[in-house]
Amino acid sequence: MSRRPSSDRSGLRLTSAPLRSFVPAMSRHILAIDQGTTSTRAIAFDLDFQPRAAAQIELQQHYPQPGWVEHDAEEIWSATLKVCREAIEKVGGAANIAAIGITNQRETTVVWDRKTGAPVHKAIVWQDRRTSDVCAALRAAGHEKKVQETTGLLLDPYFSATKIAWILDRDPVLRARAERGELAFGTIETFLVWRLTNGRSHVSDVTNASRTLLYDFNARAWSDEMCTLFKVPRSMLPQAAACDAHFGDTDLSHFGSSIPIHGMAGDQQAALVGHGCFKPGMAKCTFGTGAFLVMNMGDAPPKSKNRLLGTVGYEAGGNFAYALEGSIFSAGATMQWLRDGLKLIKNSGESEAIASGLADNGGVYLVPAFAGLGAPQWSAEARGTIVGLTRDSRLEHIVRAGLEAVAYQTADLLDALRADGAPKIESLLIDGGLTANNWAMQFLADICDVEVARPQFQEVTALGAAKLAAFGSGLIKSLDGAGAAPSSRWLPRMGAAERGHLCSGWNAAVSATLAAAKAA
Repeated sequence: MSRRPSSDRSGLRLTSAPLRSFVPAMSRHILAIDQGTTSTRAIAFDLDFQPRAAAQIELQQHYPQPGWVEHDAEEIWSATLKVCREAIEKVGGAANIAAIGITNQRETTVVWDRKTGAPVHKAIVWQDRRTSDVCAALRAAGHEKKVQETTGLLLDPYFSATKIAWILDRDPVLRARAERGELAFGTIETFLVWRLTNGRSHVSDVTNASRTLLYDFNARAWSDEMCTLFKVPRSMLPQAAACDAHFGDTDLSHFGSSIPIHGMAGDQQAALVGHGCFKPGMAKCTFGTGAFLVMNMGDAPPKSKNRLLGTVGYEAGGNFAYALEGSIFSAGATMQWLRDGLKLIKNSGESEAIASGLADNGGVYLVPAFAGLGAPQWSAEARGTIVGLTRDSRLEHIVRAGLEAVAYQTADLLDALRADGAPKIESLLIDGGLTANNWAMQFLADICDVEVARPQFQEVTALGAAKLAAFGSGLIKSLDGAGAAPSSRWLPRMGAAERGHLCSGWNAAVSATLAAAKAA
């Protein structure tokens, strides 16, 4: 792993030895804030990284138009304060918290007034597709190659840059204010740190910065060229620091005592740390609202020819790793749709019994392109389809197809990784709510033809944030060996012929989905 320091355009050294705050000897807990797409939670870990207290609040989703997804940033802030206070109280108060780590839904975009801290628009969520036309126009103009070379990413509304520009362009006054330096941008972790420090820190970490389309992942600095291309004033951007930096201290008014913020990473990179994927070739897949397969690629910027994303994996203790990532937009979201939209199940747990009760999938495939398709197709226009229905098809087949889709999409990502020259993984480390479904995890192992390993403690994302904070504050000396130990394993037991037949059906269903999107 690389140990070279990096700097932003101001010349400040941000990623050498992080600033260390004073940690009282009695402070024997780390508070991890895990601000996700569907909920906000706080978990207090002891220094053996055992969870001692937790609190969680569900997050409301807003869908003002088809393809648009928003959150209320004020609701996120209020929920964050509430869950933190509850977890802190359970471990005896703020004096017992040595440091805070933050992990967050990535790419979700907030723009706020620097004086008041008030957002000028609802947060635009990573799933939102409102800037598809903008991305298509930039692609048609020939910009995608340069964008990928600079940022490691592709032109897609998934990322933050076009979301920022959309907010500014909806009102000429907002763009003028941004040009005057009156507005600030941040993904969720940046907004939370701003609020926690009462505006004293406008800072991100390198993993979240690398998901904006504005960060040069070769130079490891904000890119003026990308800011110009996407019409984002450079003055709006936060300072970008290593994942174990000292990001600021909470204001006394929030918890009755000032607590240092010492660890930060986007949710998927935090899970990479939580799983202990510190060697090139190690990979994890988190099955949450979406599913995200991330492989440690070492210290050289990865170049994908198969539409995977090059991104920053982590930076801590002077060690730096890049990653390749494949993003699936709908995993747990598919099960939510089957539950809340179609009302085919009362809870996600029912799907396991339903799927295992069928002899096969009946030829039914569900392509869950509710917010487009992510890697490796990257089709913002695609919409969900169900393929292969006959008079013998039952509702149970649709439920099973929803579970199977997660495995097929993961196999597509592994195929793309191999095509990009990545080493074959020995074991796919998994976490997330969907991994509680044992039938789905066996099917995942079968379709991907790889061992699947699940840790007993599932909040690996929060665990990664806690470990970064403990390391950043000097409470632990190394991140090595800090992974969540697997407690359940699934080995592939499906024959090659059956696997090939099922995957051929999936590929045909995806082709039909893409053809329908093209014809629309």
